[in-house]
Amino acid sequence: MSEAKSNSDQNTTENARVPEISSSDQEHPDEDLLLAAAYVYDAQYNRNIPFETSPQAVRLYYFYNHWAMQAVTYFFIMVDLSLALFEEPAAYPIPILVTAIVEVVCLVAFFSRLVHFCRVTPRHLFWKDTKNICVMVTIMLNLIDMTIYGALSIANIHSIRWSRVLRPIYLVNFAESRQIRRAFRSIRNTLPEILYVFLLFIFSVLMFSLMALKLFGSRNLKTAEGEPYFENYLEGIFNLYVLVTTANSPDVMMPAYDYNGWYSIFFIAYIVLNTYIFMSVFLAVVYNNYRKHLKNEIRKLAYMKRRKMMEAFNALKVKEGSELVIPEARWKRLVKLVAPDISKSHRELLLRVSNEDNTGYVGKEAFLRLADLLNIKVITIKARLHPLESWIPYLYKSALSRFIHKVVRHKGFVYAFDIIILVNAIFIALDDKSPLIANAEWVFLALYIVEILLKLYTYDPRTFFAKNQFWNWFDTFIIVAALIATSVNAGLKTASQYNSQQVLDIVFILRVLRLIRIIDSVQRFRVIVNTLINILPTMLTFCGLILVIYYVFAIVGMEIFNGKIKFFPENSTDPLAKSCGAIALRDSSFAKSKYCRNNFNDIGSAFIVLVELTVVNQWHVLATGFSLVTHPVAKLYFIAFHVVIVIMIINIFVAFILEAFFVEYSLEKSEVETAIEKKIQELDMAVQEEDLNSGNLVNNMENCENGVGYFGDTSPKGLMFRIASNRYRTVDALLQRMFEAEMPLEEEVPQMDEILHLSPNDVYIHNPNFNGAA
Repeated sequence: MSEAKSNSDQNTTENARVPEISSSDQEHPDEDLLLAAAYVYDAQYNRNIPFETSPQAVRLYYFYNHWAMQAVTYFFIMVDLSLALFEEPAAYPIPILVTAIVEVVCLVAFFSRLVHFCRVTPRHLFWKDTKNICVMVTIMLNLIDMTIYGALSIANIHSIRWSRVLRPIYLVNFAESRQIRRAFRSIRNTLPEILYVFLLFIFSVLMFSLMALKLFGSRNLKTAEGEPYFENYLEGIFNLYVLVTTANSPDVMMPAYDYNGWYSIFFIAYIVLNTYIFMSVFLAVVYNNYRKHLKNEIRKLAYMKRRKMMEAFNALKVKEGSELVIPEARWKRLVKLVAPDISKSHRELLLRVSNEDNTGYVGKEAFLRLADLLNIKVITIKARLHPLESWIPYLYKSALSRFIHKVVRHKGFVYAFDIIILVNAIFIALDDKSPLIANAEWVFLALYIVEILLKLYTYDPRTFFAKNQFWNWFDTFIIVAALIATSVNAGLKTASQYNSQQVLDIVFILRVLRLIRIIDSVQRFRVIVNTLINILPTMLTFCGLILVIYYVFAIVGMEIFNGKIKFFPENSTDPLAKSCGAIALRDSSFAKSKYCRNNFNDIGSAFIVLVELTVVNQWHVLATGFSLVTHPVAKLYFIAFHVVIVIMIINIFVAFILEAFFVEYSLEKSEVETAIEKKIQELDMAVQEEDLNSGNLVNNMENCENGVGYFGDTSPKGLMFRIASNRYRTVDALLQRMFEAEMPLEEEVPQMDEILHLSPNDVYIHNPNFNGAA
C-alpha cells in the first residue's frame, strides 16, 4: 500500500506529470487502465486490500479477486467445517485417514490462498496484518493437532481434537469475509463499554439471590420436583438468572407464593428491575455502542472508497487547459473493464450523468461518483413488438384481440384473480378427501393457467419472463409444478389403490405456496417484501456471525457432553431408555419431557440443541439435565451461550435489522440515485414507478408500449430505463446509506494512516472545510 500511496502523493499537484492518451488505448487496456480499474472495482465493492501497483501484481490481484477463486476458497472452508460431521463423535463415521487427507487438502488450499495474497500485497504490510498471522498459526496448530491425534489413535489412546474449535477462523479471517470480520470487530470494540452494565446486572442477580437465600432457605420449602427451595446459594443464582429470561416463570415463584402471598412482591420487584429495566438498558447500551463503532467502520469505508477513486483518477488523468480530466473514450473503456455486464446504453446513461455538459471529458468531481453510480442497479428496457403481432398482425390487432388486451390490463382482471386466490385458500383449508373439494382443484388450476396464457398473449413473453421478473417466474413455476404433481397423483390413483404420500405432500405444498401471490397483489405487502429482500445480505452477515459462534459452542459441547445422554427408540427394552441412558436423569424434568434426543453426540444434534437454547424456552431444563450427568459447573456453558447469543448477538441483530429496514423502507433517495433518475427524466426515457407499482404482477413488468424514447443517434428506438426496486448491489452500499446523513465527506481525502486510526469520537466531528464535493 505504501507504493500506491507514494504514487498518489506524487500525482496530487497541478504540476505533476500527466500521462498522454496513446492509440493503443483504443485496442488493449494499458497498465494505467488496469490499475485504475482495480481501484474502481475495490471502491465499488468496498475492498480495502492493499496491493502492489506493478503490472504483474495488478494482474495477480485481478486473479485473486476473481469470483471463481473466491468460490473455491469458500468451498474449502465449508468442507473443512463440515468435517465435524464425519469425525468422532460423528453423525456419519468414516475412517480417520479419509478425514485427515481431506483436512490436509483444505489446509494446502488455505496456505496457497495465503501465498497468493502475499504475492499481491506489499510484504511488510502482509506480515503486519493480524488476520494473515491468525490463518498461518491456525494452519500450523491444525497440522500439529492432527498429527498427534492420528498417532495416539493408532496406539489406541483416546485424545481430543482440540484444534477443531479453531476452524471458524478461516471463515472470519480470509479477505472474502470482511462483512463477518467487521461485525466481530464492532462487537469486540463494544464489549468494554457494555461490561459495566453487565456487571451491574450480575450484581443485582447476586443481591436478590442472597435475599432469597435468607428469606426462603430456612423454611424447608420444596420445588415441584421435590428439590430444596433456595437452600443452595449457587442454585438460587441460577434459578433467578433463568427467571430473567422468563423461562421458569412462574414455577420458581410458586413454592414461596403458596407459602405466603406477600412473597410474590419479591419476585415481581426482581422481574421489573432485571427483566424489564436492566435488559432494556442492556439492549440500549449494546446497540448504541455497536452502532457507534459500526458508524466509524462505515466512515472508514467511505474515506477509503474516495481514496481508491482518487488513485484511479490520478492514474488516468490528462490536462485539459487548466483542469485535470479524463477523456470520454478512456472513461468508457474503464467502465467496460470494471462492469462488463452492463449494456452499452447503460454506460452511455452513466456518461451523460458524469458529463452533463458534453465537453468530451469527465471531471474529477464527477469521476469520484463512479463507484456509487455503478452500485445503483439500472434496468435497461427496450420496447418490443409481441411475436404474434409480427406473425399474424391482422388477427392480433383485431377488435376481439384488442378487447382481450383491454380486459387483461384492467384492474378488474387483477381483482378477480385476487378473489379467486382467496376462495382457493378456503378450499385448501377444507377437507381434501371430499370429491367436491378435490375436483375444485382442477377448476382453480385451469383458471390460473388461463390467467398466465392471457398475460402471455397480451404482454411480450420476453418481457414477462425477464430475468428480474421474479414474481412472474415464481407464479408460472408454481402453477406448472402443481399441474404436473396433481396429474401424477391423479394418475397413481387411477392406476391402483396405491396413493403416493410423497406426491401428495408436494401437491399440498404447491397449493399453499400459490397463496403467496397475495403478497404481490397488495402494494404495501410488495414494498415490505422488496425491503426484506434488499436487506437480506445484511441478515446473511449476521447469520455467518451466528454460524461461527454456534460452531465453536457445538465443538466444545461435543467434547464435554458427548455420550452422556443417549436417545433410545420408542420400543426399546433398555432399562435406562426412559432416563436417556443415565441413572442421574431418572425422574428428572429432562427425562420426563422426553428430551433425550437433545444431546451433543454429533454436530447435527449439537446445533439443534443450540437452536433450542437460542429460543430460550425450557433452556434451564436442558442446562439442568446436562449438569446432572456431568457436574453442576456445566451450567456455566449454557449461561455463557445465553449471554453471547441471546443477550448480545440477537439483540444487536434485531436492532440492526430494524434500523436497516427503516432506512430501506423510507422513500428518500441518495444524491447519486437522484442524479441518475433526473438524467433519465431529462432524456424522456423513464418508466414511471407509479405505473410499475399499480396493480399486481403484470403491471410490474417493464412494459414500454405507452411511450418510447431515443438515446442519441446511436441507440435503438424504444430504449427506456428505470432504477430497480432492489437498488443496492452490496451490503456496504446499504450500510453507507444508513449513516450517510451523519458522515460529511471532505474533498481532501485523509491519508491511509489517518483513516485506519479514526476513533469513534471522530465520527461526530464535522470538518469545516467540507464544501459538498461528491
